[in-house]
Amino acid sequence: MRVLVAEPLSAAGIDLLSTEHEVDNRPGLARDELLHALPDYDALVVRSGVKVDAQAIDAGRRLKVIGRAGVGVDNIDVDAATAAGVVVVNAPTANTIAAAELTIGLIYALARNIAAADASLRRGEWRRADFMGMELRGKTLGIVGLGKIGLAIADRARAMEMELVGSDPFVAAEAAAEHGIELVELGELLRRSDVVTVHVPLNDATRGLIDERALRLMKPSAFVINVARGGVVDEKALAEALHAGRLAGAAIDVYESEPPRDSPLLSAPNTILTPHLGASTREAQAKAGVEVAQQVLDVLAGRPARYAVNSPPAGVARN
Repeated sequence: MRVLVAEPLSAAGIDLLSTEHEVDNRPGLARDELLHALPDYDALVVRSGVKVDAQAIDAGRRLKVIGRAGVGVDNIDVDAATAAGVVVVNAPTANTIAAAELTIGLIYALARNIAAADASLRRGEWRRADFMGMELRGKTLGIVGLGKIGLAIADRARAMEMELVGSDPFVAAEAAAEHGIELVELGELLRRSDVVTVHVPLNDATRGLIDERALRLMKPSAFVINVARGGVVDEKALAEALHAGRLAGAAIDVYESEPPRDSPLLSAPNTILTPHLGASTREAQAKAGVEVAQQVLDVLAGRPARYAVNSPPAGVARN
């Protein structure tokens, strides 16, 4: 069978796929080139940049599986894939540590004005008084979404001696308490937290979750961190809160549109903006490649995939 790798994948992942199938490694395909190529492939592997919508799925008449080398699948039309009998798999454990460590790094960077102080010094300035920071010990960290990444952050924040509150409708209070987290409603979390970090998927329930109303519940001294998905935080509302001084700062790694050429956050004060680096470690990329490749092999061999995100009804496959 033939596998199309349409975005950069680790060498380990490509090597694993190549043990059983013909692999074409073709990152950087233009949209029309992708649509033209898809009819010849049984499997497609992407990351977050290639949009696998209903049109692409329809073009991939032989597709049996779409692999996402990462966590979020908002660039894949899962409903269209399910209707077409195509299994969608992802790599939900690969970037847990990378995303958690980036989140912790961004929290420290905001608390101690690291990016702004670096830029000032490079301009030839020596303005120590302008960069008075705060200690994180004893402050309250609010974690919205207590999946693998949220819990990994909690475990690290305990070592920072932060107080932890969390919000997640799918997690029991007892399970949260095992990681030192007090489970509360979202509104209470926003009111109590000195730092709010979001770790939820992007879907109809979470789009605009942190909107103007949510931001108005927060302390003016608080920070917002988003290393989850663009669209979970309302960028316009966040920029307005920062400009108005109703929020102390924000660190954002993901955007409603990427690259964020027109985002209001680009001109907002007290921000640290990074180009979707949550999974950008050598270790995470290697693990994601292997994790998704193994599942692609499983589906093509007729075996169940460990992290399938859908379950197409039997008998609907087009092949």
